[in-house]
Amino acid sequence: MSETQQETLSFQTEVKQLLHLMIHSLYSNKEIFLRELISNASDACDKLRFQALKDDSLLGDDGDLSIRVEYDKEAGTVTLTDNGVGMTRDDVIANLGTIAKSGTADFLKNLTGDERKDSQMIGQFGVGFYSSFIVANAVDVYSRRAGTPEDAGVHWHSEGEGDFSLSEVTLAQRGTRIVLHLKPEETEFADGWRLRNLIRKYSDHIAIPVQMLKESYDDPEAEKAEDSAVEWETVNSAKALWTRPRSEISDDEYKELYRHISHDFGDPLTWSHNKVEGKLDYTSLLYIPKKAPYDIWNRERIRGLKLYVQRVFIMDDVEQFLPMYLRFAKGIVDSNDLPLNVSREILQSDDAIDTMRTALTKRVLDMLSKLAKKDPEGYQAFWDEFGQVLKEGPAEDASNNDKIAKLLRFATSHTGDAAQTQSLDDYVGRMKEGQDKIYYVAADSHQTAKNSPHLEVFRKKGIEVLLMSDRIDEWLMGYLREFDGKSLVDVARGGLDLSGVETEAEKEAQQKANDDHKPLLERLKTLLESDVEDVRMTHRLVESPACIVVGDNDMGAQMRRIMEAAGQAVPETKPIFELNPEHPLVQRLEQEVSEDRFADLANILLEQARLAEGSHPKDAAGFVGRLNKLLLDLSR
Repeated sequence: MSETQQETLSFQTEVKQLLHLMIHSLYSNKEIFLRELISNASDACDKLRFQALKDDSLLGDDGDLSIRVEYDKEAGTVTLTDNGVGMTRDDVIANLGTIAKSGTADFLKNLTGDERKDSQMIGQFGVGFYSSFIVANAVDVYSRRAGTPEDAGVHWHSEGEGDFSLSEVTLAQRGTRIVLHLKPEETEFADGWRLRNLIRKYSDHIAIPVQMLKESYDDPEAEKAEDSAVEWETVNSAKALWTRPRSEISDDEYKELYRHISHDFGDPLTWSHNKVEGKLDYTSLLYIPKKAPYDIWNRERIRGLKLYVQRVFIMDDVEQFLPMYLRFAKGIVDSNDLPLNVSREILQSDDAIDTMRTALTKRVLDMLSKLAKKDPEGYQAFWDEFGQVLKEGPAEDASNNDKIAKLLRFATSHTGDAAQTQSLDDYVGRMKEGQDKIYYVAADSHQTAKNSPHLEVFRKKGIEVLLMSDRIDEWLMGYLREFDGKSLVDVARGGLDLSGVETEAEKEAQQKANDDHKPLLERLKTLLESDVEDVRMTHRLVESPACIVVGDNDMGAQMRRIMEAAGQAVPETKPIFELNPEHPLVQRLEQEVSEDRFADLANILLEQARLAEGSHPKDAAGFVGRLNKLLLDLSR
C-alpha cells in the first residue's frame, strides 16, 4: 500500500468541541462505539447493493458483502473493514471533518451536563463515528469508493485534537477500513470474546454478516500457529429480523433493531410487526419513539421508512409510505410486489404504494389507539413529545379524521392546569344533560384561555370548555368540525348558541336586554363604527363588563396574530363588541351625558376587551391616557 504526501486540515469548531467531549467527558456506555461503526458499515453495504442493481460492475468479483472485525492485543487496536460503497476524498471530508451531516451543533446545544444522559444522545444526533474517540486516542480510516481505480483511495487520520490529515493511498479493495488505536485503559476491547459478545448484543439483527477470525476459547492464552489457515466465521445471525416469525423474536431484539434504523440510543415506546398477504405481499415493522428528534419541526428534514424489496435494501427515508403528520414513526417495509429497480418516481405513482400508504397509516394510528387504552401513562408521554405534530392530521388526512380526533388531548376548564390530558371521549362523557355541542376557546397561552371572559357563562352553568393554547390549535379546529355527531363551537366566535342548556327565560332576557338598551347600542355603534362591526348586549358575560367576538366566517384572533407575526397578509375585518348589561361600568356608561367622558369610557372598555382576549390595544398610548384621565377624575 503506497501513500502520497499528507495534507493537514482543521475540524470545524463544533466538531472540535464534540471530540473534546468524547475524549474527556463521556465515560458511560463506552461499548456503543462498536454498534455505531458496524451500523455505518452496514449502511455502506446496503448502499452498494442498491447501486449495483443498476450497475453490477460495482461489485466486480467481490459480490459477497460483509463486515469484518479484527483486533490485535499487542498493538492495542481494533479494526473494522467493510466492502461496501466506500468514500471519495470529498466524502471523507464531508462525513468525518465537517458538521454538514453530523448534526453536531444541535447535539452540543442539547447537552445536559449529565454524562450518562449525554452519551445516550450520540445516536440521536447522528454523531456515531465520533464515539470512536471514547475508546481510542487515534483513528485511521482507509477508504476507496466502488467503481474508482485502486489509486483513488484516501487515508484519514486524527488523534481527536484540532485537525486531521488526509493523503491519497492505493487500496486493492473497495470499501472502508477503520483502525482504532485504543487508549491504554480501554484495551479490554482488544479481546475476541468481548467483541463477539458486543456484536451479538448490538448487531445480531443486521442482515450483513459480521465476521471475525475463528479462534478457540479452550485456552484463551493459546496463540494460533503461524501456518494455520485463516478462517472467518459469521458472529451475528445475519438474517433480517423482520422476516422471522414474531414468536421467535425477543423484545430486546426488536429494541436493538430500532436503535439501528433510528440511530436513537433509547428504547422505542411501542412497535408493531405485521405480515400482509393477499393482493399485496409485504412485511412492515413500525416503531413509535419515546423522544422527539431535535429537528421534528423542520418539515424539510429527511424522514420516512426504510424500503426493502425481497430483502434487498432499496432506499432510506421513503416518505411516501406515511403522511407528514406521522413523520415521527420509524420502521421498515419489505415488499414482494415492487420491482427491484424501484425509483422515487415509481414510488410517487405506483398504485401499490398508495394501497400500502393507506394500510400503514391506519396501522400507526391503531398502534397509538391501542397504546392509549392499554398504557395511558405511556400515551401521555407520547403526546407530550409529539402531540402538536399529530394535530396536523385533520388538515392532511380527512379520511382518518375520526381516528385522529380520538387520539387528541386537551386541557379543559374542569382540570384547571395546563396539562393536555383529556380526550374528546372524556369530554363527551362529562357533558351536561341537554348539551349537544363541544365548546372550546383558543388563545396565545393557557392562562389567557383559562381567564377568558368568554368562559364566564360556562363556569356559571358548569359546562366544560376545551382550553387551547398551542399555535396550531385554531388551524386544527378549522378542519375538525365535529366529533361523535357533536359540532365543535368556538365560544369567542359569532352568536353564542347554548341551545339545550339555556332556558326560554334566559333567551327572552337576552332579547329584552338588546331592546331595552337600544339607545346605548346605537350611540356606541356611531362612536366606534371604525373599530367594530356591531355592538350588542350579551349573555355570555357574568363578571366582565365587555368582550369582543369575531364573526362566524372571520379569521380568529390567534390565527390572525400568528400570520401577522410571520409577515403574512390578513383580511381586514372588524370584531363585534358585546356588553354585559348587568355590569356597573356598562350601567355607568349608559348614564353618562358628557360625550367626551362617554367616548373615553367606551374606548377603555373596548381596549380592555382586546387585552382580555390576548391582543394589544389598537392605540396603546391613547388607552393609557384615557385610563389615567379616568383615574384622576375618580380621585377628586
